[in-house]
Amino acid sequence: MDPTDGAKAPAEQPDDPEARRHPANDPKASSGSSDDQKGPLEGEIARRQRLYRVSAIVLRRRDSGETDRLLTVLARRRGKLTLLAKGVRRPASRKAGHIEPFTYVDLLVARGHGLDLVTQAETIEPHRQLREDLWRSSWAYYACELADAFTQVADPNEPAFDLLLETLGRLDHSADPALATRYFELHLLALAGFQPQLFHCVECGALLRPEVNYLSLERGGVLCPAHGAAQRDTIALSLPLFKVLRFLQSRPWEEVARLRLSAQVGQQTEAVLARYIVYHLERNLNSPAFLQRLRQAGGESDIRAAPFQDRPGSG
Repeated sequence: MDPTDGAKAPAEQPDDPEARRHPANDPKASSGSSDDQKGPLEGEIARRQRLYRVSAIVLRRRDSGETDRLLTVLARRRGKLTLLAKGVRRPASRKAGHIEPFTYVDLLVARGHGLDLVTQAETIEPHRQLREDLWRSSWAYYACELADAFTQVADPNEPAFDLLLETLGRLDHSADPALATRYFELHLLALAGFQPQLFHCVECGALLRPEVNYLSLERGGVLCPAHGAAQRDTIALSLPLFKVLRFLQSRPWEEVARLRLSAQVGQQTEAVLARYIVYHLERNLNSPAFLQRLRQAGGESDIRAAPFQDRPGSG
């Protein structure tokens, strides 16, 4: 028997040159067709890779061009970012209400050649009272300005983010926003690497006793009377002030919230921490001066009803 019986004959190759160049017969042409089919998919993948989602607190904003705004935000996993929100100053903008200062917001962001662009915004927590109460909003501006000053661009600091978010919530509801701010100052200083030493003398290391002690801005902590009393560049800490600073630094907020400070001790605590912060930042902040002008203009109860607006110097 012929071994080729029953076997299929090989397919004839077309003799026509045009037929040989048909895509079905040309491997190169077939490959090109496959790439064309992948093109739209690859384009969609590339588009999605340009997008990222971030939950952030709006620290400040400033106008850019005729209708845009530049936002400085603090994100839990990405750190501090500067983003461009295009068209948000137009009356019909859907994003405008979601990117107010102090707002905790979910953002969809597209990577740009220069600045990344906000494409969507959805409020997570508006902190509404901070925008309706001028006194509270002024404390919130200060907290955001302080967080802005002590954080670095694109340097994630989750504890600092969480501390700021918790502080904005306390300022929104607390009966004593000044106390919440003092707590925030001391704990932010610790997270930024500037925590003042309040329990041991920074000169001799001795445990500090409950008496008048002396704060050295340069040394970043407190000196005992033996080493601080004779130095001109130290700040004398009265016993009540000293105790309050140590309590604020070492206790959780749930315990701190029960403190009731006299007006004198409250003012002393604010003044000492302000000097310490300015010394280590090496510059003044804008918000404390605005808070001082509010105090001079009237009591806290007189300015609660004033409407929210962007603070001078806030950008």
